[in-house]
Amino acid sequence: MTTESASLESLRVLHQSDDYIVVDKHWDIRIDSKMWYEKHTVQAQLGHRFPQLADPSTYYGFRFCHQLDFSTSGALCVALNKAAAGRAYRCFKDRTVTKAYLALVRGWVEEETQTLDFSIGKNSSEGKTHMMCIEGTEGCENPKLCQTGLTVLEYGLYDGDSVTKVLLQPLTGRTHQLRVHCSAIGHPIVGDFTYSSGVDDAPYRMMLHAHLLHIPLEPEPLLVSAGDPFLPTADPKWLPQRSLRTLPATVEALLERRVEEDRKIKEEKRERARREEEERRKGRRGQRIEEESEEQRRQCQEWLSEWSGD
Repeated sequence: MTTESASLESLRVLHQSDDYIVVDKHWDIRIDSKMWYEKHTVQAQLGHRFPQLADPSTYYGFRFCHQLDFSTSGALCVALNKAAAGRAYRCFKDRTVTKAYLALVRGWVEEETQTLDFSIGKNSSEGKTHMMCIEGTEGCENPKLCQTGLTVLEYGLYDGDSVTKVLLQPLTGRTHQLRVHCSAIGHPIVGDFTYSSGVDDAPYRMMLHAHLLHIPLEPEPLLVSAGDPFLPTADPKWLPQRSLRTLPATVEALLERRVEEDRKIKEEKRERARREEEERRKGRRGQRIEEESEEQRRQCQEWLSEWSGD
């Protein structure tokens, strides 16, 4: 990922199969657009690179499995057929997809690992209807529970100002969730013009990058990393000063936790199914016993009737 603007030819492919393409979305490009003046979109890049893969039955030609903001870079999954889109959609719907984002945030975050827990709703205030807000904010409508895991990786300086490099894991999926949560704890993302009240406009981009995408597809899961664009070699204004943990080790631990969580969920489902089946069997046995008792009573009545007749 460079500091140069996106172009039609600058599409970077991270993964390609018969069913999916995962691209490293540029930081200043929309996924798709119905506006005639939007010439540079990921859809246009895909159509330019892979015209033979476009599906004319869809409006944009390609099925995007999820969304990334205009200013966010990183891993973006595209399904190449309807069946593949359905399989990916079910994973997102069931919240079994693991996503992790890299970010530079303003200030030094003191709590090294934390879960950000703020309900987020739409902002109905005049001039802010394009924004989201946390519950309790004036004009906040229909707030919903949202959670984000935050892990500090490094402390340093960006263009002379204190910043923290963090790994963010959205545990729920709400529009602008990571940006709103970071702003809510007093550490807005570097370059986030919208959630810094229009103040943070000096950086060339918003420093938020979709680093990891894991979709537990069957029979083969899809696991893709989009690298780390926040390195001094890519942007000399970023100067790391103290490292707490490495990115590979942090991501590995995150995936291990997710595997363990998924294992527990599957065990609970199996146990629940076992108990339900056991209850059904008990019900059937009870029904048979009741039927047998009715038959025994009938035979007994017949015997008594015959005996009394003698």
